[in-house]
Amino acid sequence: MQKRVETDFCGRTLILETGRVARQADGAVWVQSGDSVVLVTAVAAKTAKAGAPDFIPLTVEYQERLYAGGRIPGGFFKREGRPVEHEVLNSRLIDRPLRPLFPKGWIYETQIVASVISNDPDVSTDILAIIGASAALTISNIPLMASIGAVRVGWADGQYRLNPTPVEWGTGALRLVVAGSTDAIMMVEGESESLPEEIILGAIAFGHQALQTSIALQEKLREAVGRPKRLPMDHAVDEGLKRRMTEALVVPIQEAILIPGKLEQKAAIDKIVEGFSAEASAGEANRSDEVDAIFHEIERHEVRKLTLTKGIRVDGRAPTDIRPITCETGVLPRAHGSALFTRGETQSLSVATLGMAEDEQRIESLEGMTKKRFLLHYNFPGFSVGEVKPLRGPGRREIGHGALAERALRLSIPAHGDFPYTIRVVSDILESNGSSSMATVCGGTLCMMDAGIPIRKPVAGIAMGLIKEGEDIQILSDICGSEDHLGDMDFKVAGTAEGVTAIQIDIKVPGITIDIMKRALMQARVGRLHILETMLAALPESRTHFSPYTPRVTTLQVKKDKIREVIGQGGKVIRGIIEKTGVKMEIDDQGVIRIASADEKASQEAVAMVNAIVEEVEVGRIYTGKVVRIMDFGAFVELRKGVDGLVHISQLSHNRVAKVSDEVKEGEEIQVKVLEVDKQGKIRLSRKELLSPPA
Repeated sequence: MQKRVETDFCGRTLILETGRVARQADGAVWVQSGDSVVLVTAVAAKTAKAGAPDFIPLTVEYQERLYAGGRIPGGFFKREGRPVEHEVLNSRLIDRPLRPLFPKGWIYETQIVASVISNDPDVSTDILAIIGASAALTISNIPLMASIGAVRVGWADGQYRLNPTPVEWGTGALRLVVAGSTDAIMMVEGESESLPEEIILGAIAFGHQALQTSIALQEKLREAVGRPKRLPMDHAVDEGLKRRMTEALVVPIQEAILIPGKLEQKAAIDKIVEGFSAEASAGEANRSDEVDAIFHEIERHEVRKLTLTKGIRVDGRAPTDIRPITCETGVLPRAHGSALFTRGETQSLSVATLGMAEDEQRIESLEGMTKKRFLLHYNFPGFSVGEVKPLRGPGRREIGHGALAERALRLSIPAHGDFPYTIRVVSDILESNGSSSMATVCGGTLCMMDAGIPIRKPVAGIAMGLIKEGEDIQILSDICGSEDHLGDMDFKVAGTAEGVTAIQIDIKVPGITIDIMKRALMQARVGRLHILETMLAALPESRTHFSPYTPRVTTLQVKKDKIREVIGQGGKVIRGIIEKTGVKMEIDDQGVIRIASADEKASQEAVAMVNAIVEEVEVGRIYTGKVVRIMDFGAFVELRKGVDGLVHISQLSHNRVAKVSDEVKEGEEIQVKVLEVDKQGKIRLSRKELLSPPA
């Protein structure tokens, strides 16, 4: 059945349409606002995923067709390839608010595909994709506990802005995406220019109120074309086995979860599980999967009960305690800047590298080609958690964590005019027990300061958690891995001493209230300031000197009409300077030349070569030049590469000259004096004035 509904949404018409395209999907919605169109489909497998996974087998793919922006892909194949970074980030943006809303026991592989097929530069497609994904699930037979909506919230001139255009979004002091259901917030993602927590909270509440319109529109579509929902798989629990396990294992579990070391705690828990699993399976079929599921439920209950009733966490800390922190800088002798940040059992080796404009990342998107001069890459090898894992390219989690840390640090990067470098920060996680992305923020700040980058303000990050049972609530500072796994929220906040620079909230229950968020944000501020204080005790400010291996950048300004001379035909001149001196060199359309080299002598040599090319010929100055051409009326002398002047026959000697070749030969070096440079740039030279007159 074809159905179209529409409403005014943040000042634009929002259209949801179904039944016209992609009709074999379980749910398909054509979402349009302005000229932006996103087609979102949802399909679930008809048979359950083998092995009864303990997670929702959901896959979300966001993809941009470059034809949507009237572009042909670059490269040899001329077609879209694997998802680029912002497509991966938008896929995660759709996934995170929806995943907690699938019912327990839904173990059917489910795929959501959001395809951008028309792009309006004034309408952001990520918000349309989130709304479309919720709408496709809402009208399908796939169960979802609640529909969600989403908006972008900006801040400018002391006011919140709903769904600003991409240009407004890029220049505002706040860039926040808020997703939620009718009565709860499901996900927050964004960055700000160190705005205070009160403005961030206000933006979240403002956005949650505004997104209600999109939820109401989905409900209208569901009433018209919605299908009956499939039921999740009902896994019957062996109550007898559960009772035996509870009686036998509660005390050992209570003791094991208080063991402070991650590996020691895991070994103790594994021993308990393996022992009971072997006993339960004696003389019967293997029941390890069933034992694991019940054990996880008991462990989750005991961890949460301990935190809520006694205020004691799995590693013995109080709810607001931060794990011990150590900060070391300059740990790598050849790196431009390095830092080792350790918080509890989470450790980041962060390294800063400085480069030239040629090192900037070039990005192809619907809007065209753009460049990034600040890059942050996050790596999470298997050994960091004691696992064997193949070393492949970054996965979605690594891309997402890196992007969060990059947003947190981006606004601390000095302007290009003040610091003409491309900056790359790499965070290698060497050990992990929770909150490695926030360790990356802290390590990234320290390694940039160690590199001598004059950052605007130091930034620290902290991950907050939540345990909620009914009205009982406990907010946890600096969560470890098991608290992330067994808790109800992963709330990451990064910022300076003045305010928030990046925020990411993932909810594992069907939403939280603004009041809980406020408590978490204020508790996070206290923890962040403590971490900043510890960092600055190790390195109070950016170093005033570079590493001896850092390229020094020398900036020259030449006239625009000299650019051609510096570059030379086919780039011959600039390539020659680079080959001779070994420097890196670039020149822009305004005549700004940047020369970079860790070797000061080579840099000075390159500067001298450029100056020799661009310096103006000075009247009255004496030059040594080479005779390059002899004519009947005089000789042309090259003063420097590409610049020559004429010595008229009358200016060759005090005596009368019959033939020019009697006085000078081609290839001969002679001294000449500049007599005049006319308006056309022609240079008159004299040899005679430098010769002694006859007796």
